[in-house]
Amino acid sequence: MCSHWTMRWADQAVEADDGGLPGLGRSDLVRTVTTPEFAGVTFHEVLCRSLLNPVPVSSGMPFRFSVNTFRGCTHACRYCFARPTHEYLDFDAGEDFNRQIIVKLNAAAVLRKELRRRSWRREVVALGTNTDPYQRAEGRYRLMPPVIGALASSGTPFSILTKGTLLQRDLPLLRQAADVVDVSLSVSLAMGDEELAKQLDPGAPSPRARLELIRALAEAGFAPHVMVAPVIPFLTDSTAQLDALLGDIADAGAVSVSAIPMHLRSSTRGWFLQWVAEEHPALLKRYRALYGRGAYVSGEYSAKLAQRLRPLVAHHGLVGQSGPDLPAEPTMARASAPVGAALGEPTLF
Repeated sequence: MCSHWTMRWADQAVEADDGGLPGLGRSDLVRTVTTPEFAGVTFHEVLCRSLLNPVPVSSGMPFRFSVNTFRGCTHACRYCFARPTHEYLDFDAGEDFNRQIIVKLNAAAVLRKELRRRSWRREVVALGTNTDPYQRAEGRYRLMPPVIGALASSGTPFSILTKGTLLQRDLPLLRQAADVVDVSLSVSLAMGDEELAKQLDPGAPSPRARLELIRALAEAGFAPHVMVAPVIPFLTDSTAQLDALLGDIADAGAVSVSAIPMHLRSSTRGWFLQWVAEEHPALLKRYRALYGRGAYVSGEYSAKLAQRLRPLVAHHGLVGQSGPDLPAEPTMARASAPVGAALGEPTLF
């Protein structure tokens, strides 16, 4: 098995890179690992030759570079937009994405080397725009502390988007980093319904745990941004549901929010609709009508959802973000700019 994956990865041309996880096509497989602590999960430990991933200006992103320490994610979110990227390695976008995890063992060393280049202009680097840097395996591999250290010591501002409560482990280090560079922290929280979250985000911390993470960030002096993403049509998009979620987010100490309707690109569509057919068969026809042959909801749906959200955001004293602008007055860490474009769709407001 090891030799098969080594050959497959070595054969990838630069053109085959998915744009979100650079350098994997030139990586070397060190070993394949299983452990009782992660039942059913296989870790493929690699040595990457590149970590900084250029983000095209045409993407509309508020950052020009991203970093991903893992590929694949044990959060196992049914709607995850990154699922199709696993197919570049001959893994499938379903269970393999959840259980075949690529770990970039030398991430920090490679990053430090890249940040020392004379051409590096200390532009904002985004972490968590693809797979989550604080998924549970980070507790085992501890890739993030030296990555944070490398960014801060080089004078490079950065943002982190996560569902992982493990971020709290690194709050002292992030506070130190925020003394020398801009550090933007965002938490992804799509729903407040604990039972629905167990079905759609089975490997991620619960909504309650993520609210506590937001509270911890605020208490540490940060200005937490929350990505209400994705808003799932017919399941999490009612006025009552959004009102309750935004109220909880505000009570936890969040400063700003962004919202993105769910999109179903490529193989993610089949993986999500399979779940709908099993758990909510009556909704299957409505989803097919709403998305048609494409990956995105209709413009009419987006407009109505935005109209529904705006007064709720204002009512709860939150700032709704729709563009790349950061707050004019710096805090210990600025509220993260929306990363909706990283997910392939503009934020609603």
